[in-house]
Amino acid sequence: MGCSLSKKKKIAIPPPGYEDPDLLASVTPWTIVTAAEVEVLYELFKKLSSSIIEDGLIHKEEFQLALLGNRNRNNLFADRIFDVFDVKRNGVIEFGEFVRSLGVFHPNAPVHEKIKFAFKLYDLRQTGFIEREELKEMVIALLHESELVLSEDMIEVMVDKAFTETDRNNDGKIDVDEWKDLVSMNPSLIKNMTLPYLKDIKATFPSFVLSSEDEELELQNLYF
Repeated sequence: MGCSLSKKKKIAIPPPGYEDPDLLASVTPWTIVTAAEVEVLYELFKKLSSSIIEDGLIHKEEFQLALLGNRNRNNLFADRIFDVFDVKRNGVIEFGEFVRSLGVFHPNAPVHEKIKFAFKLYDLRQTGFIEREELKEMVIALLHESELVLSEDMIEVMVDKAFTETDRNNDGKIDVDEWKDLVSMNPSLIKNMTLPYLKDIKATFPSFVLSSEDEELELQNLYF
């Protein structure tokens, strides 16, 4: 009896950064479904945040392990996505940050939110602009992920073309408005900003639905 009560108490105590599913559902695209979808995401979050360190937070190594299957593999995109998810810039991703950031990838999320998120990914040094060298680094990373090999000269041509078409005031960097124009002409730039399976979380992660329902039942037994 004592062990069972202890287990329930652990479930009842939220981890650092936990936010109520109803609150999160009210400020993210998950409002098109229900807070139950957010609860399923919490089960996914718990799995990711305990893969290496069981502290209720997603560390960069755990994030890389989930995305790449390797905690030690260097990947610019994984690093940038982690950094943008980590809104508080404290080196970890909390549950609220996880849901809010993942919400941008929802099929029904506003396009302007996807554009803004993608801009942050390319703004490597977080200056509020995308500089030529940053764009080049991202192009190289994209080519590497696609296993495409281009010469240094060809990459330079691609970067120069992008800046010629986008940098209207010729200041050597791309601001948010110029980025919006670039995306409007090249929608494929934010193609990866939409994850279709997020539209039906319960169907995508059925095992997490069961876990969520089991925990809800345990909490009901604890309080009622």
